[in-house]
Amino acid sequence: MGFCYSLAELVAHLSDAGLETELRGASAQADGSDCQDCGEHVVTRISPLAEASEGSITFLSDPAYLEHLSNCRASAVILSQEAAQEFSGNKLITANPYAVYACLSALFDPRPVMAAGIHPAAVVAGSASVHREASIGPGAVIGEGVKIGAGSEIGANSWVGDRAVIGAGARVAANVSVYHDIVIGDNVTLHSGAVIGADGFGFANEKGRWIKIHQLGGVRIGDNVEIGACATVDRGAVGDTVLGNGVILDDHVHIGHNARVGENTAMAAFVGISGSTAIGKNCTFAGQAGVVGHITICDGVHIGARTVVSKSVTEPGSYTSGTSIAKTSLWRKNAARFNQLNEMARRIRALEKQLSK
Repeated sequence: MGFCYSLAELVAHLSDAGLETELRGASAQADGSDCQDCGEHVVTRISPLAEASEGSITFLSDPAYLEHLSNCRASAVILSQEAAQEFSGNKLITANPYAVYACLSALFDPRPVMAAGIHPAAVVAGSASVHREASIGPGAVIGEGVKIGAGSEIGANSWVGDRAVIGAGARVAANVSVYHDIVIGDNVTLHSGAVIGADGFGFANEKGRWIKIHQLGGVRIGDNVEIGACATVDRGAVGDTVLGNGVILDDHVHIGHNARVGENTAMAAFVGISGSTAIGKNCTFAGQAGVVGHITICDGVHIGARTVVSKSVTEPGSYTSGTSIAKTSLWRKNAARFNQLNEMARRIRALEKQLSK
């Protein structure tokens, strides 16, 4: 698949997306004249800064890579006003180079687009409503009463359970399981292996015997949500598990039953959210962070890697637990001291009392 865009077309695309950029031509050509028609320069790919060549557009968002700019041979570079003076070629100047790169990446995506229609090897229940512009791949199974919106794609061997609703422009990759009575909004992406609506982990113990609590709720997912490969969102026990608009979940994230995740919150790989936890808007969770159940986290909270959140968080900000990396010999000594902290605290309090006398 070939791509070919002029710089003027890229700027127009960014403007339509609400991103402001200034296209500035090369400071001087070989004959010493200024570039007058830089908008006509054509790019065919996005490349890493250190590997970019003629026909590439690349970006600089991290000052740590500034050393590669002087030798860059790209047809254009996306960079900030501060870095613009370091590059003499064509450039797209913006306040947020990484966001501009992200927006342009959609134009160079080689992902095959499924043709509209139902593949002959798919199984679609007679009561299902599949928009004529939706795509159902081979081996997919669409249950009774399902509704699938315009432009949505259901990949090969994926299953959409009875009465589930999937909005417009959704992309369900191969081998995804969407259980019954799930509601998914517009422009949602579910990557392979994702499971939406499995039973929450609910059991009552009676004299050592586990009695299953049947999960009677569902899952409601807002618009523009992306859920990574092998991530799981459990259905509610009573009431629904809810993901707000713009939530993004990395691979292997687990959302427990009846949890509520606010708009534009992001979670990196292996984050685990226990049941009935309420998480606010615009939060971030680094890899392997864990949250206990039945607590509340307010808007604008940022949780560090491998942090255990064991109580409600009521003030925005950054929170971290655990210990930093150290040589094993030192870590073992520190771990031994940790087990002595309670006794040391008691001794310190006793000494403080003696000194106060």
